[in-house]
Amino acid sequence: MPLSLAPRSEPRELFSVLLAGAILLLVVHGLGRFIYTPLLPYLVADGQLTASQGASVATWNYLGYLIGALLAIRWYRVHQIRRILPIAMAIHVVTTLLQTQISAVEPLSALRLANGIANGAVFVQVPALILEWLILRNRSSLSGLVYVGVGVGLLFSAGLVTIPAGFLSGAERWWPAALFSIPLAWWATHRLITLDLPPAPRRDDGSVMEKGKLLDRASIPLFLSYAGAGLGYILPMTFLPLLAKTQLPPGHWMVDGSWVLVALAAIPAPIIWNALGARLGDGRALGLNFFIQFTGALAVVIWPSPMGIVLCAILVGGTFAGTVLLTQRLGRALHPHQGPRLSAAMVALYAFTQMAGPWLTRQWLDAGGTLVGAFTMGAVALAWGLVFAVFVPRPVDWHRRSTT
Repeated sequence: MPLSLAPRSEPRELFSVLLAGAILLLVVHGLGRFIYTPLLPYLVADGQLTASQGASVATWNYLGYLIGALLAIRWYRVHQIRRILPIAMAIHVVTTLLQTQISAVEPLSALRLANGIANGAVFVQVPALILEWLILRNRSSLSGLVYVGVGVGLLFSAGLVTIPAGFLSGAERWWPAALFSIPLAWWATHRLITLDLPPAPRRDDGSVMEKGKLLDRASIPLFLSYAGAGLGYILPMTFLPLLAKTQLPPGHWMVDGSWVLVALAAIPAPIIWNALGARLGDGRALGLNFFIQFTGALAVVIWPSPMGIVLCAILVGGTFAGTVLLTQRLGRALHPHQGPRLSAAMVALYAFTQMAGPWLTRQWLDAGGTLVGAFTMGAVALAWGLVFAVFVPRPVDWHRRSTT
């Protein structure tokens, strides 16, 4: 269907679609993935895990995220997403329920692997599906708002961990996430699989668009930049509360408060970076985003104190979702007909570098290193991302060169 003939949607319909997407990201990211971050200090204190085992379990989850993103590269058509999305959300719900019954490290790692696979597929397919739907309605500028669900999910997960902390222990601490996931996942999944979209991208003459190259002079620096983002942000997003617990006195408000600050900073971040991308251009906004995020990761290295932890929480929490939405939108602008396939490829690379972060941290800790030293790796990775972001061409310039 030509873009010029696409129907415009009523505000209520736009809101419900964006809300459904935000809820699914809240569920798989907030209640599936990142709830593990505020849970980890409690699981360590309960004796269920050591810090090193906690890093290992996180790595299995990130491996699953990588596998899920790779599967999304294969199954990226609209009709395939409609089949995969309900399956992925069912896997999320079942694995989260099983985590309430499992204490041993090995089966917990297996469950986190399966949960990560579901998360990876959903995190690729949901924003990509909604972006395609918005583009057909000439409303692509709203696409970043779906990532509000990530920030709300972080705050929600913090509450689900800290509020019942006094009367739950060990594997029981997963129960709040499991119970809230069920109704949220059911409604939002049903809303998105019924979206009015053509089963495959088509040209104006009605022919199906074939797959193009994913890697070229425009996309390679974007991929390399995104790899730095994945490794750079995952260390504070996994270990910041644990770092606070090791550096601060028992009962200090920043042990739990660091994650709350991350969540509070993350909630408005998609709105802010969506607006900055529109004002500055997605490329310039991405460079600014990397610089702020680099400063946040470096803060706990320079100031290993409450001030450093606060700066890290706010600056990283307020930028990481912006990195995702700006990179995804910039990538699609460079390759307009790649759609969900391009998104899946970038998320797969992002997932690989995220998986490397906890694994490298475990090796570092087992060798006698400190968490502060591990955060240095994150700052270096974000500096890498900033450098390569500079070399990403503006889509307008790239397409002008391509046609001459």
